[in-house]
Amino acid sequence: MSHIAVERNRRRQMNEHLKVLRSLTPCFYIKRGDQASIIGGAIEFIKELQQVLQSLEAKKQRKSLSPTPSPKPQLLPLSLPQPVDSPHENSKELSVSCNTPIADVEAKISGSNVILRTVSKRKHGQVVKIIDVLEKLSFEILHLNISSMETTVLYSFVIKIGLECQLSLEELVFEVQQTFEEVIVF
Repeated sequence: MSHIAVERNRRRQMNEHLKVLRSLTPCFYIKRGDQASIIGGAIEFIKELQQVLQSLEAKKQRKSLSPTPSPKPQLLPLSLPQPVDSPHENSKELSVSCNTPIADVEAKISGSNVILRTVSKRKHGQVVKIIDVLEKLSFEILHLNISSMETTVLYSFVIKIGLECQLSLEELVFEVQQTFEEVIVF
């Protein structure tokens, strides 16, 4: 085979692999169609999936440590905001999370937006409850990504802070966490 044919075959294979990679990565992660954007978006998506996996493993470990579930889940105290290194920027991001047996909720400020992620068991109507709370709190939902695996679901929101919004990041996480609590009325 000539060098030209080998190179043509390599480029064809590379383009096919990039098409597959692009089709497996949610469009939110890929800003443009060039090779670097596709690979960068796939890396970000894989990092997010790793976070979900770690969260699920931690939840599984917590579940195995507590043999009897409590009849009414208690809200654990919010963690203090901690700066998180951003892979794309030299700036720091403020991040707050609240993890309970029912759901893990994390919010972080990224530029002028808030990235809100929840991991929980799949529950009918849950995403509608979260959207309702966000809109009542004067947040504008720019993007919503829903990923699920078996009985677990990840809701990932990109939200814009409304002018009327007076909430702290901790209060936002608390309000979203409350949407997972079931109220039983007799």
